[in-house]
Amino acid sequence: MKGPGMFSLTLGRFLRHRLAVGSAGVVMVLALAAIAAPAIEAALGVGAETVDLFNRFAAPTAAHPLGTDDLGRDVLARLLYGGRVSLFVGITAALAAAAIGTVIGLASGYYGGRLDAVLMRITDAIIALPLLPLLIVLAALDLEKLGLPEALVTSENVSLYRIVAIVAVVGWTTVARLVRSAALALRERPFVLAAHAQGAGALRVMAVHILPNLASPIVVATTLSAGNVILLESVLSFLGLGIQPPIPSWGNLLTNAQELIWSAPALAFYPGILIFITVIAFNFLGDGLQDALDPKAIERAR
Repeated sequence: MKGPGMFSLTLGRFLRHRLAVGSAGVVMVLALAAIAAPAIEAALGVGAETVDLFNRFAAPTAAHPLGTDDLGRDVLARLLYGGRVSLFVGITAALAAAAIGTVIGLASGYYGGRLDAVLMRITDAIIALPLLPLLIVLAALDLEKLGLPEALVTSENVSLYRIVAIVAVVGWTTVARLVRSAALALRERPFVLAAHAQGAGALRVMAVHILPNLASPIVVATTLSAGNVILLESVLSFLGLGIQPPIPSWGNLLTNAQELIWSAPALAFYPGILIFITVIAFNFLGDGLQDALDPKAIERAR
């Protein structure tokens, strides 16, 4: 009698991890709410950037479910648009860093030798750097002096692109080390040796035979890093070096609220609690995926 498939075993193990399932639901709800921000904004008849100085610090009402800020703008609409930016930065930067780390780790583990030594020493050097001070320095660089196109430098979204690029450039090391260690073991497996014997080239072996078997550590590392990226973006935005107004993000919403912490504490509470919930949810989701995708546990279940 044929046993359950790997997907069914993995899904079953994940569904038994209640915190991970709940966290996946939280992330999905936040993502859907952020995507639906324009529709919610239209339904309420408000605007995230609409200033109403006669309605500053208004209490929650049907028109403004979370009240208004110091300029009379709807707090809920700004939180939804801020979630769009923060989630986009977190997920995009995590995926970009995972792609870079996968390429470097795969090449290092498959080829070994001098290439492995050079790539791993570069990885160690980046790991040894103090992350937050490095991010602050990179975020403060004058883009005009780097020779970038003027259209990009003057773009309203340049701060968003900068954060994604910075995090991707320095955040690939964990994935690279995980992929390298797995590739070192896989390159000696019989199915890889058989592919070589049939005349498959190095790129085909890596892409077709090794990379699919690395999905588990890559997915887990990417999920865990997404929460960390959101936290880093919030820290940089809080320091004034991240996403710049008028683009709202949870980090700069928290920054703008720090001077009003005594008169309007809710303006700091809302973005702060959303950052906390999102980071915790991504961490629990990563833990659940790690348990569910554990090959030893799947093999025992079969």
